[in-house]
Amino acid sequence: MPSLLWSSPPVDSPTLIDYLQQLRKQGISHIPITDQARQVLRELYTRGSARRPSPSSNSSNSPETAQKAPPSPSPTSSAQTTISPSGSTPAEKINSLAAIAQTWPAFKNLQSLRETLVFSTGNPQAELMLVGEAPGFHDEQQQEPFVGPAGNKLDQILKAMGLSRQQIYLSNICKFRPATKNQTTNNRPPSPQEMASSLPFLKAEIEVVKPRIIIALGASAAHGLLETTKKITELRESWHQFQGIPLRVSYHPSYLLRQEEGLGEKRKVWEDMLAAMDKLGLPISEKQRGYFQ
Repeated sequence: MPSLLWSSPPVDSPTLIDYLQQLRKQGISHIPITDQARQVLRELYTRGSARRPSPSSNSSNSPETAQKAPPSPSPTSSAQTTISPSGSTPAEKINSLAAIAQTWPAFKNLQSLRETLVFSTGNPQAELMLVGEAPGFHDEQQQEPFVGPAGNKLDQILKAMGLSRQQIYLSNICKFRPATKNQTTNNRPPSPQEMASSLPFLKAEIEVVKPRIIIALGASAAHGLLETTKKITELRESWHQFQGIPLRVSYHPSYLLRQEEGLGEKRKVWEDMLAAMDKLGLPISEKQRGYFQ
């Protein structure tokens, strides 16, 4: 753990602030300091206090201004963090990542996420990885992604592909359920900052699992992974790349739950799955190719 030690005080406090912010990005929340460092901090505090206007001379120091929330972390800087899990097997490494995520400072600093971690499920050596948006009410209750009605719909899709959730790897681009005021069963999409805070974990998961194919389910997952704001209709039917791995974009199963009356949207999702099956070399029968036509 680093310690604060200088032979002479820094020129100005931004130097110290930059250093502390860099440590926080690395996941360090506490640092020991020497007596000399304490003296430096006292000098910086005294120097800052001397320059600070009094409340009577500056209206910007009103209670309303003082209570403003700090700016959100930069999505770019959050996403560039690298996380290295411990363990000798893929399963151990995934468990290590989940343990790190449980107390990861970037999540708590946002103050916009709930406290129950929903990390991942499935085979940590799967060839196919599906990435959703964020945990919902049911996911949070069971601490597993893709459960409840949307999870049941996904299980039906996998069964039609000849797969099960035990054969694939399931994760989300946001590891905690986004919070709302007076929240019960209602959910909301994750913000760019919330997705960026989780992206280092998703990248680490991909390094561990090493899937051959990634499918991004839903607009938020596609936007977070591909760093784009294009509509999902523009991103479908094409192969993209994420960390050198082919990536396909499709609709989230929850979207299909709102389209029960027609087959058109179901067919679109099924075409995305057929493309992934083709890419993986999975057998496809004529009956499968004709689903929802």
